[in-house]
Amino acid sequence: MYEQLSRSIGQKVTLTAEEFDVCKTFFIPKKLRKKQTLLLEGDVCTYNAFIEKGILRSYTTDEKGNEHIMQFAFEGWWITDLSSFLMGKHSTYTIEAIEDSELLLLTVAAREELMNALPVFERYQRILLENAYIALQVRVNSALTATAEEKYIKLTNAYPDIISLVPQHMIASYLGLTPETLSRVRKQITLRK
Repeated sequence: MYEQLSRSIGQKVTLTAEEFDVCKTFFIPKKLRKKQTLLLEGDVCTYNAFIEKGILRSYTTDEKGNEHIMQFAFEGWWITDLSSFLMGKHSTYTIEAIEDSELLLLTVAAREELMNALPVFERYQRILLENAYIALQVRVNSALTATAEEKYIKLTNAYPDIISLVPQHMIASYLGLTPETLSRVRKQITLRK
């Protein structure tokens, strides 16, 4: 464990082996089974989770019971309800494992202590937040302006393995499409090839 975390940090900042050993002490290892939740909508989010192994999703459920997926998180990614985590507010999202997963959890207090102990970790967190904000802007723009086919093509170009890792109905939810619309889009793309 901690291999993905080491790789993720190393892609953004430089930590010595000793600094990384210190860093590891702030995390809580956790395993989730497929369909097990890390966070329930309405609860306060107490962890920022790093995915060492597996895939998670965050979603909200509307008044009709329809799920709307906000994010997928793959190995080497972080997932949380940031507003709930940082502000102690009730969560808007449920976070659930799509497959058996191994996580490294960071509490708000541990995150603050870690950033004080290793200022380079604060830089790493800032870079992650900047990248996440940019990705969110791109996603919102795509949701507002792209056709169903364009959304699907952008997603599969950015994450080619997503088709084999995530059920189609979840991909449809993430793209804001019905499963039937996604099926038609995929068929149209296949017919043109």
